[in-house]
Amino acid sequence: METKIAITDDHEMVLQGIASMLENTPEIAISGTYKNASETLEGISKVQPDVLLLDINLPDINGIDLSKQLLKKYPDLKIIALTNFEDISFIKRMLKNGVHGYLLKNTDKLELLTAITQVLSGEVFLQADLHKKLLGQTKTASDNGLKPKLTRREHDVLIAISEELTTQEISEKLFISPKTVETHRMNIMSKLGAKNSVGIIKIAIEKELL
Repeated sequence: METKIAITDDHEMVLQGIASMLENTPEIAISGTYKNASETLEGISKVQPDVLLLDINLPDINGIDLSKQLLKKYPDLKIIALTNFEDISFIKRMLKNGVHGYLLKNTDKLELLTAITQVLSGEVFLQADLHKKLLGQTKTASDNGLKPKLTRREHDVLIAISEELTTQEISEKLFISPKTVETHRMNIMSKLGAKNSVGIIKIAIEKELL
């Protein structure tokens, strides 16, 4: 029986690369490739794959929130995060949402197939380096009361968020793409331990970043 694999990533080359990596593998069928969250929600409702390889940084809904939505609706779906984000807070939030695996995009075919096999058997798969990082993590700045360190550009975005500017408005103000704005926003959320823009402002004020 074939295992149906769906892939969500907003980069066409990544989609094609992963699909071609897996397409000649016995007992694996690519059931769909999607470039954003809305396409994923629509496609999965029709195809209902066994495994979804999911990027975190998407143009509409981020993978962290999307995974929560999907697993609430499709509890049997196995989700493996396949991303460039190796921040511990992202891993913990994805796992908390019920995601079954977490891989970086530098993975190879053997490791990807191992992850797929492992999550289908009901286990959680973490890339070895990420597993060590998770086990060996020290207290984060938000845990020990230290002021989180933001880059200059992250601080610019933080100020713009506090001014209640939209992603598009921040993009135009700082001369960066909306996708880059969202990447900075997610990094800020990670460093502050915030769940949304309201949390960002609240914690930033507490930490005297604003």
